[in-house]
Amino acid sequence: MTQMTQQQRDELARIEGLLRARMDKAQRRLKHTLNVADTAAELARTYGVDEFLARAAGLLHDWDKVVPADELAARAVHLGLDFSAPVTSVLPLLHGPVAARELPAQFPELPEEVFQAVARHTVGAADMTPLDMVVFVADGIEPMRNGEDIARLRALVGDVSLEELFFECLAQGASYVLQTRRYLYPGTVDVYNAYVAKLGRA
Repeated sequence: MTQMTQQQRDELARIEGLLRARMDKAQRRLKHTLNVADTAAELARTYGVDEFLARAAGLLHDWDKVVPADELAARAVHLGLDFSAPVTSVLPLLHGPVAARELPAQFPELPEEVFQAVARHTVGAADMTPLDMVVFVADGIEPMRNGEDIARLRALVGDVSLEELFFECLAQGASYVLQTRRYLYPGTVDVYNAYVAKLGRA
């Protein structure tokens, strides 16, 4: 695995500093975000993904989680984001896609793939890249998450392919939504079915 350059380390330090200031009044969210960045870096090393990109996307993945829901909804509408569902039904998903559209102006030095991973950590996609999957999985298994299901997912790291690990995390998340009787984003079903086919589980 290629070692990060000093310039990359400096950039990550800059992003983290801005993140800490942004989440100064949301310390639990900050801890979660730092955990996701660390977990994403570990997954990147395990699965041969660029560690700098994984850590950067991990630091930025919840950038807009501190924005009030009504403001996020307004931004999503203004940006013309289409979820094929009422914006009020997908409020928990908005922070990823909205941030992904707005962050490039603040961090123009980062490649588009980082912002795509930020967008997809909430909504997924039928064509997830390795970086997308690393951030998605890291968000689901970071140390603050607990329970037998999460422990089972953590135990799969390194023993199954990244695609299989992503699929298991996606399925677990969908199962949780159903168990708690929450709104299931229709796009999740499409992504789930796409990976059922890719993994030969149809």
